[in-house]
Amino acid sequence: MSVGIFDSGLGGLTIWNAVTKRLPNLSVTYFGDNANAPYGVRTSEDVHSLTKKAVERMWEDVDLVVLACNTASAAALRRMQEAGVPEGKRVLGVFVPMIEALTERDWGDNSPPREVAVSQVALFATPATVASRAFQRELAFRAVGVDVEAQACGGVVDAIEDGDMILAEALVRSHVDALKRKMPHPQAAVLGCTHYPLVQDAFQAALGPDVKVFSQADIVAESLANYLDRRPQMAQGGAARMLTTGDPARVSDRATQFLRRPLTFEAVT
Repeated sequence: MSVGIFDSGLGGLTIWNAVTKRLPNLSVTYFGDNANAPYGVRTSEDVHSLTKKAVERMWEDVDLVVLACNTASAAALRRMQEAGVPEGKRVLGVFVPMIEALTERDWGDNSPPREVAVSQVALFATPATVASRAFQRELAFRAVGVDVEAQACGGVVDAIEDGDMILAEALVRSHVDALKRKMPHPQAAVLGCTHYPLVQDAFQAALGPDVKVFSQADIVAESLANYLDRRPQMAQGGAARMLTTGDPARVSDRATQFLRRPLTFEAVT
């Protein structure tokens, strides 16, 4: 079966793109819940319900699902794992690889929390992800003495999905200014949304050259490659598909514009 990547909309295509480049022989199925996007303004219960339904549909075709949506990872991942998944199935999120990179841990290192090089971290994410405090919770399992200042970046995802990059970059500058009023000198910044790699340069420019910006796509792809090296049975065979709950023609057009490469989606059945 192939590996699955789930997102509420188009943002997870940044993860899909990085994974397919890093693992070109891997069959990857992408599932976008475009009919219900965006998740970032929904309640935690709503996000959990939608994510659970989508992942259970994906398990018909895949054994391993990566929740590329940070909001879904924040609201649904732990609850799904604690409730139990079918035998032979796995569901992973995108927070842990980012935190492992931020704290300079080896992939899968579950040793006790320790002091790390950075002490001032800016987190940029959707309102729902910020409200969940899932990033801070996962970070506390791995590091001590790190101050996290979170900034909810309202409007950025909508602007990117609408293809209005001028507005998206203006919103990024506004959100960075708001963050700096609370934390004037962050040492590192985490882009906690899969849409944000598309405006990473705007974040970096607004933050300044001395702030190290952690963006998810390549980090998650490298972490997944390591995970599959240790569990090769999770990536054997299967067909690569692009699925959506939305209108496939419209989603295909927008996805093609999003990644600037031809992409064809089919409707979820």
